Amino acid sequence: MVNVDRQEFLKKLVTQSDSRILLLVMDGIGDVPGENRKTPLQIAKTPNLDRLAKESELGQTIPVFPGVTPGSGPGHLSLFGYDPIRYQIGRCILEALGTGVDVGEKDLVARANFATVEGNVVKDRRAGRPSTEESAKVVEKLAKEIDEIRDVKISLYPGKEHRFVVKFTGDDLDERITDADPQKNGLPIVWSEPMVKEAKFTAEIVNEFLKRVRAILKDEPKMNFALLRGFSKYPQLPNFCDVYGLKAAAIATYPMYRGIAKLVGMEVLECGPKVEDEVQTLRERYKDFDFFYLHIKKTDSYGEDGNFEAKVKVIEEVDRLLPDILNLGFDVVVVTGDHSTPVPLKGHSWHPVPFMIKSRFARCDIENAFDEFSCARGVLGTFYAVDVMGLILAHALRLEKYGA
Repeated sequence: MVNVDRQEFLKKLVTQSDSRILLLVMDGIGDVPGENRKTPLQIAKTPNLDRLAKESELGQTIPVFPGVTPGSGPGHLSLFGYDPIRYQIGRCILEALGTGVDVGEKDLVARANFATVEGNVVKDRRAGRPSTEESAKVVEKLAKEIDEIRDVKISLYPGKEHRFVVKFTGDDLDERITDADPQKNGLPIVWSEPMVKEAKFTAEIVNEFLKRVRAILKDEPKMNFALLRGFSKYPQLPNFCDVYGLKAAAIATYPMYRGIAKLVGMEVLECGPKVEDEVQTLRERYKDFDFFYLHIKKTDSYGEDGNFEAKVKVIEEVDRLLPDILNLGFDVVVVTGDHSTPVPLKGHSWHPVPFMIKSRFARCDIENAFDEFSCARGVLGTFYAVDVMGLILAHALRLEKYGA
């Protein structure tokens, strides 16, 4: 196919319909077989997901390119139909927007983790995953001590568990600096470096901030340092609702995913912290929107922790709640992930992501389970995640015929 802007092309074909759509994203759902030669999806008891698979078209998606491991930002942008190579967005702008941080032209935001360091070594990048309440107290402690560095205003915002957001406000700030994060436990502390000469001042501000954090938190048993990454200024993207002719809502508990939904133009709905709370919000607001993005986080979290059993339990929880979701009467239901997070790797990976789409126009697959291998054999085959929205709109009868 010739190189075209998918969104621009689809926008010309979009037509209105009263159909309702659900995009259920189980973050990091894809996996690889563990010691038991099975993946969490294969081990989990999922009668409802498997029943849905029998009524769906199955396939597997590639978030960016074969062999490329995506972050959650590129993974989600692809699912929403945005070319993740063209639209490169720092993860922190998503975290910041999802936390309710206002970001202006003079602002630079960074995604922060509390970490445990011993000497010059990062022992735990997540500081033992403290509770959100514990983390917020330490953020407050820092905010009282650090509010400005060399005429750059510093603002801190608590997030979930070990996460928080730092906003730097001042003149001549540049996002072209390296992450101050070694990305793995057991490695030395990493300081930010400018990638271009214009960013030298910004890197100096960031490193001075981290040195002050270390001094202030020196007596904390676990949260005694911070790691910063995803430095971002505010980007401009086509509006999701304008492009696809949808009234779209997002239901997500973690700031980053609320942020990406807000960035593309979805209305972000308030909900409680549990999966069942998200489903309750979906029930309550079902009639108010024709497109829902429902995000499940813990499948990814437990994959990153290397916790096979916990990932299985989250999958089973979603399966238990699936009948309540389906009973609402969606015309199109998609279940997939934004990327794979294999338990053996304890991180994101390049592996294709299981995908299924259910509508009354689906060519029901010969496979009878929702897992990595059934999806790999599915009728849809392997395709790019950036093409998901085209499939969704087609199944929802929201695309006109192209050409005579």
